[in-house]
Amino acid sequence: MYRVITISRQFGSGGRTIGKMAAEKLGYKFYDRELVNKVAAESGLSEKFIEDSGEYANSTTSLLFNLSLAGNYGSGKMSLYDEIYVAQCRIIKELAEQEPCVIVGRCADYILKDRDDCLNVFIHTDMKNRAERIVKLYGQTEKSPEKRLKEKDNKRKVYYKNYTGRNWGLVENYHLALDSACIGLERCAELIAEIAGK
Repeated sequence: MYRVITISRQFGSGGRTIGKMAAEKLGYKFYDRELVNKVAAESGLSEKFIEDSGEYANSTTSLLFNLSLAGNYGSGKMSLYDEIYVAQCRIIKELAEQEPCVIVGRCADYILKDRDDCLNVFIHTDMKNRAERIVKLYGQTEKSPEKRLKEKDNKRKVYYKNYTGRNWGLVENYHLALDSACIGLERCAELIAEIAGK
């Protein structure tokens, strides 16, 4: 039986929704926005800042870049972004210890990699289905849905690589990879719950 499930996902794939449904089926706690709230409370930073910087990075983001931006290069101090990551690590580990839960994003699969009771899931699907989903959920913007998807996914890739040294979305990092459009959100949640409950 898996006490902890981590959900990594392509933007627009429905990973958050699937994670929430799986948590409900299992009677597990669900952490996504709730994790942001906890990190904000601990750090004293705004939830908006935590949400914007706590899982995404741009192509120039790196530990050295952030240190130099913060004016701490060579001082041994951590940048604000690194402090957020450290706080996230601590909170994610505490949550995994406290109770069975589903945790969405934030490198949780890597942070909890040494646990043998953790099921790591990656949710993905094709560009067409993701584009349709984000327009339905978030509406149109000046940028095309495809461009928005590519930008978000690229930021997740950079962030994940920066803090884990691993490639985001690489199948070897996960126990289970599910195509949400092919399988359906409900069935994905059922499969996760079924595997986690064994």
